[in-house]
Amino acid sequence: MAVQLAFFQPDIPQNVGAAMRLCVCLDVPMHIIEPTGFIWKESEFRRSGMDYISHINLHKHTGWQAFCENTKGQRKLLLTTKSSEPYIDFEFEDGDILLMGRESAGAPQEVHEQVDARITIPMGKNARSLNVVNSASLVLGEALRQTNNFPR
Repeated sequence: MAVQLAFFQPDIPQNVGAAMRLCVCLDVPMHIIEPTGFIWKESEFRRSGMDYISHINLHKHTGWQAFCENTKGQRKLLLTTKSSEPYIDFEFEDGDILLMGRESAGAPQEVHEQVDARITIPMGKNARSLNVVNSASLVLGEALRQTNNFPR
């Protein structure tokens, strides 16, 4: 089972569209944990995801508990600025799900407490955070490299 990417209650449809494109290009399943901070309109995703949307392996979940239930047995790895474990030192496994928090607020404490690991992207001292899709790209690339799951 390949590494997967999940977004917890995303706020910005353009980021979801860009993430869809990323997932299609890297042949990675994508999860959306609802509710979203926007009305789900495919036309919004076409703007940033182009024609990739018809090829996405997308799983929508009605909430955090539904996501956990539907992905039992898979490690959930939260990307967060509230961790001291750099993603470059983490050992990824097939089937891991990289979990991205909300663009506006990250992930709530409940999510932090229930994930299998919390990892971070080391940044310069004057930086606060990267765009959620940029962060997903960096860590997903490393996870795919480690698990040898890049598309061929």
